[in-house]
Amino acid sequence: MQRKRARLIAFIAAPLLLAIHGPGVARAQIAPDYYKGKSVDIIVGYETGGGYDVYARLLARHMGRHLPGQPGVVVKNMPGAVSRAAGNYIASVAAKDGMAIATIARGLPQDELLGAPGIRFRSADFLWLGSMNNEVSVGVAWQTSTVKTIQEAMQKEMMVGAIADSLVFPTVTNAVLGTKFKIITGYRSGGELSLAMERGELEGRMGWSWSSIQSTNPDWIRDKRIINLVQFSTSRHADLPDVPLVTELAKNAEDRALLELVFARQVMGRPFLAPGGMSKDVNDALRNGFDASMKDPQLLADAVKVKLEVNPVSGAEVQELVRRMFSAPASVVARAKELVPVEK
Repeated sequence: MQRKRARLIAFIAAPLLLAIHGPGVARAQIAPDYYKGKSVDIIVGYETGGGYDVYARLLARHMGRHLPGQPGVVVKNMPGAVSRAAGNYIASVAAKDGMAIATIARGLPQDELLGAPGIRFRSADFLWLGSMNNEVSVGVAWQTSTVKTIQEAMQKEMMVGAIADSLVFPTVTNAVLGTKFKIITGYRSGGELSLAMERGELEGRMGWSWSSIQSTNPDWIRDKRIINLVQFSTSRHADLPDVPLVTELAKNAEDRALLELVFARQVMGRPFLAPGGMSKDVNDALRNGFDASMKDPQLLADAVKVKLEVNPVSGAEVQELVRRMFSAPASVVARAKELVPVEK
């Protein structure tokens, strides 16, 4: 039994095995003017103004300098079906020449694993360039809520608004941890959830990127208008050393394995990808360009100005994370299918 439990945790919790070229291995080189005079599209699976769009526009301002021939980079929004439209486009329509990349919802690989409708791609087939942030989300209570800790949320009801992660996360914690979140649906955006909290319609939100709060509502942190109840990720954020991590609250190994699977999406918090099936030299050019952008002093300075957190995850790490998700034990996947709501 102990071995079985260990295997349940190991599929996500074990160190990621990275497929990185060792020293002395010959690597194909793209022509130094390959992108000269051309334009690279970044397809964003959401409307303008949201977190994915803001990160994409930050990358677009700098990535061209790190690609051979220094092309222009243009952001194109393709909203639809929780970014599945953008994923389907990259998989089946976009040319396999390195001229189009995309950013899609961090939860789409998990949606595919759980059998969500409308997905016409295999996440493992994409070339994952990396993620601009290892995203930690939080569950927050509004200042007037009678619930002040996650333990109190296990004792009394708390009304929380639901959209995307804010629907998935409280649903899972209710089932696994015994919290008593009353989930209110019908909201269309995170902005609507924030207004609803201010108006007293909601007591909180379970699943809000810490980086987004810092960017859009820093005064709420400063003035203590929100209380952090729990962190949703697989490791704690450096800013939040005293806020409980959801996986630490698991009552047994099976529950922890489920939580590890559900919240693995946070590691690839702001993911970028390209079509699979491209030549190795184009793959290398895009990954190298993305990696160089993440170290670019100008990009990092711009991120500070707009209060965006940049804590990158490499393409190899994201690729391996996706592989491990699809290697999860069947029993864990079956339980996730029962508990995790999937947006239509």
